[in-house]
This record gives sequence, structure tokens and C-alpha cells, in this order.
Amino acid sequence: MHFAAIGDSFTEGVGDERADGSVRGWADHVAVGLAEAAGGPISYANLAVRGRLLGEIVTDQLDAALALRPAPTVLTLNGGGNDMLRPRTDLAHLADLTAGVVARCAAAGVRLVLISGADPSGGIPLGRVVRRRGEALTASIAELAAAHGVAFVDAFQDAELHRPGYWSPDRLHLGAPGHRRVAGLVLAAILDGATDADADAAPPPPDPPRSPRAELAYYREHVLPWVRRRARGISSGDTASAKHPDWVDVVPGVSARGT
Repeated sequence: MHFAAIGDSFTEGVGDERADGSVRGWADHVAVGLAEAAGGPISYANLAVRGRLLGEIVTDQLDAALALRPAPTVLTLNGGGNDMLRPRTDLAHLADLTAGVVARCAAAGVRLVLISGADPSGGIPLGRVVRRRGEALTASIAELAAAHGVAFVDAFQDAELHRPGYWSPDRLHLGAPGHRRVAGLVLAAILDGATDADADAAPPPPDPPRSPRAELAYYREHVLPWVRRRARGISSGDTASAKHPDWVDVVPGVSARGT
């Protein structure tokens, strides 16, 4: 088994930080789950980088993933979340880019799993716009997957992930419980349902308060810094790189970083 993941911060694992500041995330949990299902080591690559638009993911990252040797057995793709935060988003173009990935993976003999990102719209400014775009893109990707017989994991419509306790303090990225929840959904898709989506998912903490003081702190600590970066044309991923650009071994019960 050679499992590769491409995408943005959702796939990199932002929001699920270890004590040393490095990120883990659902893809790391999936790698461990696949090793446990195989009863021995598997190879894992994670080329996702925070802040990346879908166009960058399906060119730079896909090229790198398909160039790995041995080639991936399974490749997961998620993207479009950063595109949807832009003032203008061409959803049809995002669907076309995804269709190109389906074609390239089919030609390469790589099993593809398409994943929609979780829905952050309940906690962020302009959430209605994000939800509308996310619902439309998710529907397009689901239709594409069904037409080509590709596995599709719909985290966007997962009702459990709508609970605030699954999210990190910035409300844009899943926290550790959310990443574990997504890992269960992805493992169920890869293993054809031979796992419980909730098996590795600890209950989320109680929903955080939404008092006026808490809202003010949220805007000061998370929203305003994001607005300033956007105004300056700075992305959180400008200096970031893939955490596992080549194959690393993952054994049952131990992630690529040892926890």
C-alpha cells in the first residue's frame, strides 16, 4: 500500500497541532489506519500545503504525486476551500480541474478518492456565501465521482462536523476531534466500509461559548490578522512546503512523526 494525499491546509492537518507545533491531521490518521488494516507497514506521502488554490494542487502536487516511485496505490484529493474564500470563484472551473485529476489518475492506474472539505460556514464571517459555494461545488464533485465510479467522501455535509466542538479556535480549520472524524470517513471509503467511521473519533469537547466577549476576542485574534494578510497579498503557505514529499514508512499504531 502506497497512500498519497494532496490538497491544502485541510489535508496538511492545520488545526491538529502537536506539542512541538507540527501538524498531524486526518491524512496521518488514515495512514495509521491503513497500516493497521494491512497488519504491517505502509508507505505514506503528504504533499498538501496550506493556502494552496485548487489550480496549484492539481498541477504541482499532482505532478509530484504521480512521479513518486513506486506510484501511489491510493491518492486522495481535496481542494477549492481557498478558492471559495476569494471574492470571485468560478465553480465550474474548479469542477473541470477536478475532472482532469480523475482522468489523469485513471490513466496512471491510481485509485483516486475525492474528498469535500468540512463546512466552516457556521462560525466565520460571510458564512452564507461560503456555504452556498461549498454546497454547489460538493454537488458537482459528487456527480463527477458517481459518473466515473470514483469514491467520494462528503465531509461538507457531515452533520456531526457542524458542531463547533470539532473546530479549532480560528473556526476555519478542524481541530483534533474533527480531523479524527474525517479520518474515519476516509478510511471507510478506502476500505470499502470495513471500518467504523466513529471508531477513532473521540467525542468533541463541549461547544465553546459565543458571548460578546468571546466574539470580540475571535475577531481580534483570528479574523483581523487574516484580513491584514489578504490586504498585503500574503498567504499562510508562502513559506510552507509539503511535510512528507516522498514516501515515509508508517507502522500500525504509530504516525509518520511517531505519535
